[in-house]
Amino acid sequence: MSPRSGYTLPVFACAAAVAALEQIEHGRSLARVSIDLLEPPEIVEIEIEQVAELKPGIALAITRSDPGDNLDITRNTPIWALVELGVGSRESGVGEKRAEGAEGANTNHPLPITHYPLPIPESPPKNIIIKGGEGLGRIVDAGDRPAIYAYAQRLLYANLERSLAPGETIEVTIILPEGRKLAERTSNAAFGVVDGLSLLGTTGISQPLSAPGQLDICREQLQTKARQFESLVFCVGENGLDLAPQLGIDRERLVKTANWLGSLLVEAGLQGVKEILLFGYHGKLLKLAGGIFHTHHHLADGRREILTAHCANLGLPTNVLQVIFACSTAEAALKYLRELGVRENSDWVSRVYDTIALEIDRRSQEYIYNYSDRQVSIGTVLFDRDRQILVKSETATTILDHLC
Repeated sequence: MSPRSGYTLPVFACAAAVAALEQIEHGRSLARVSIDLLEPPEIVEIEIEQVAELKPGIALAITRSDPGDNLDITRNTPIWALVELGVGSRESGVGEKRAEGAEGANTNHPLPITHYPLPIPESPPKNIIIKGGEGLGRIVDAGDRPAIYAYAQRLLYANLERSLAPGETIEVTIILPEGRKLAERTSNAAFGVVDGLSLLGTTGISQPLSAPGQLDICREQLQTKARQFESLVFCVGENGLDLAPQLGIDRERLVKTANWLGSLLVEAGLQGVKEILLFGYHGKLLKLAGGIFHTHHHLADGRREILTAHCANLGLPTNVLQVIFACSTAEAALKYLRELGVRENSDWVSRVYDTIALEIDRRSQEYIYNYSDRQVSIGTVLFDRDRQILVKSETATTILDHLC
């Protein structure tokens, strides 16, 4: 039985907003609404849990997240949309974040383009203001703007504008009541999003990348690409898929592995692939340096242990190792190593991550050979939360020369 796909958080936020607007405009409490996903271009029905008009011109609607057969912490979390009719003119793509600590933030500029997985809307409607409420994260490097990314904006604009009468203006505030608590279990902070979850994604469909049945789908996709290319690029998630083409890598060579790295490395060997570039966030791929080839945190972590071990092997003193081991995230440990390098005038980041990338190469090649009896050249490229390249292994540099 194939794993069941679901929908991403932006879809449920949009559905709640549409239901609230319908309540205001027509006084109808809908049990479900139709949403145009845009990506892919199809219409879907989304259930509405509750909707009510709080007072004339203001309504609140609630949906619940359903990501399909996926190990997703947002499953069943409520998404609220508060819609207010006729609240003035619109100045920017996304309004200010309504959250404690966001006062004084610069909210009149668009988010930097580097923070968008898709281009921002070229001509967003001036009659729709989108805001972030409690539980929706803030992007620290973008003036504490709400973490409502391009696809979510496009989705909201497209589905709401068609229901507005000429001259009408609305303000939409997206609220995730459990968002702040759930965010503590994610790597959002490592990517500069704090105090809540993101409305992130490039599509409305949530593919069950962590469900066992999805591995068969990933294998089929890999087999197709292996028939076309002898060199492939493995990306764990969306950040790698977005960044790799910016370096000149052909999108057709990209393989989204999700957390099934070990199984897909072996499959690549069996399919005759000669070279694989592992391209991803350091806080995820460094697990491979410890021999962890299924990278979902539900199964194994070990990041701080692996990082601390490599620091110890390079001779860093005990007091430094204790700080590294106590860091809550790989990004925090990286920041500390950078600060240490400045104080000691030594490039500890390069020294540590060079050895990690080399070990990832070695262990991955060994893993493939052990399970397929095939020799495959492996190179590793690691980037940080700002999507800046931290390190390229020597083999990675060679593979990149072939690819770019």
